Amino acid sequence: MAPRPARRRAAVVGTGAIVTGSHLSALAAHADRVELVAAVDVDPARLDAFRAQAPGDVAGYASTDAMLDAVRPDLVLVGTPPSLHREQAVAALKAGAWVLCEKPLCLSLAEYDDIAAAEEASGAYASVIFQHRYGSGAAHARALIASGDLGAPLVAHCQTTWHRDAAYYAVPWRGRWTTEGGGPTMGHGIHQYDLLLHLLGPWAEIRAMASRLVHDTESEDVSTALVRFENGALATVVNSVLSPDEMSRIRVDCADATAELTHLYGHRNDDWTYTPARHVAPERAAAWGAPDADVPSSHTAQLGAVLDAWDAGTRPPGSGQEARATLEFAAALYKAAFTGRPVHAGEITPGDPFHSAMHGDHPDWVPGGRA
Repeated sequence: MAPRPARRRAAVVGTGAIVTGSHLSALAAHADRVELVAAVDVDPARLDAFRAQAPGDVAGYASTDAMLDAVRPDLVLVGTPPSLHREQAVAALKAGAWVLCEKPLCLSLAEYDDIAAAEEASGAYASVIFQHRYGSGAAHARALIASGDLGAPLVAHCQTTWHRDAAYYAVPWRGRWTTEGGGPTMGHGIHQYDLLLHLLGPWAEIRAMASRLVHDTESEDVSTALVRFENGALATVVNSVLSPDEMSRIRVDCADATAELTHLYGHRNDDWTYTPARHVAPERAAAWGAPDADVPSSHTAQLGAVLDAWDAGTRPPGSGQEARATLEFAAALYKAAFTGRPVHAGEITPGDPFHSAMHGDHPDWVPGGRA
């Protein structure tokens, strides 16, 4: 057995809640494989507080460029507001570092092209955090569907019904196209429909609606979509921040069983259920039971998958076409909602206004516009 490589040297860019609450624990869980050596934040007090909380001697920097020049890390974890992701990811890639970035990876397909070009030039990779794909429950469900054990996928429902109040949108960068990239379609429901794409594969066509029903934001506060997948399955997708009874849910009805996940911000094996069709023999259904290991969906699970890919010398999950496909789904949903017509996979190319911005320069949705 080949020896495991030396520990990778990691840096975090941004030291807010998502980094302290999720990335720091993920790094700790993989401390035998990766070492946190640097942190970047424009707020000196927040940076000092993070360095005091982090294990070991973590160097502090006020800018990404200064950190990259001084430290030359192997891995950069990006946890800043979305408008900064493209610039910071490209800088890290150019410095030869791999990137693991909070969602969304960037604000448009045009920005994604910049990241892909930096990957190609550097040989490094940028992955986006979609932690709901990871963990034993999601892996088990995907394997059952892909193998045909549950029969052909036919109907699916993808539901992100969350609640955010006015105080949430008082944060200056939220609800604005140029800083957040969109509303719950980009910032909330993207986790669930990314998992739906992971389970069902490529989509073919989207029809959608979006609206501002409560919040005074540039972007939407609710969107709904009808989706046709390449395998013929039909799905509904709901992305809401208006829902007092909060829930995250995916249900896939296959010819021989229904697979269902109900949770809020993360899942374990017990959050998945499999209901056999009446014609399915009990012994066959019994084989669908949860795997022996119970690995929760988490940043820890995704970081482990990225490190595994690095050790194996392969492209990490959540990068490349996987990352682009989820971003393209978001752009297509917005285009379908704002234009009132179906959008097909692959049609949003350079020159299309929805390629350069999720609002597509639509007069009712462009920054400063109102429906």
